[in-house]
Amino acid sequence: MQNNYKEHLYKILVIGDLGVGKTSIIKRYVHQNFSPNYRATIGVDFALKVLNWDQETVRLQLWDIAGQERFGNMTRVYYREAMGAFIVFDMTRPSSFEAVTKWKEDLDSKLTLANGKNSKHRQTHSLRHTRTHTHKTLLS
Repeated sequence: MQNNYKEHLYKILVIGDLGVGKTSIIKRYVHQNFSPNYRATIGVDFALKVLNWDQETVRLQLWDIAGQERFGNMTRVYYREAMGAFIVFDMTRPSSFEAVTKWKEDLDSKLTLANGKNSKHRQTHSLRHTRTHTHKTLLS
């Protein structure tokens, strides 16, 4: 009998400015837990999420790249062979959203935007502005 079971490994980058919630998103997705008290990532950290889908195993290797790393020479090394990326920003810090364009310029892979923090009381960046900026800079 032939075994049709397949395994896939995908490298996914999680990038964005310092303190936007990259580690929080990864920890919640991989370990189903949340803590408001994470320390800044130094360099790069990894997490593995294993998904079983039909007769296949999908392994998502999530690369949590420190926010300050985009200014270093090592950033491009981390990006090699990535299948996709999440660019994370903090809706309460407009500068982190404006930096999305700079993060995108370094990428060759597919990307998704993710809001790492969302306070109903502190939304200084309107959803309309976010959509407009996204269409102008990322989709054109």
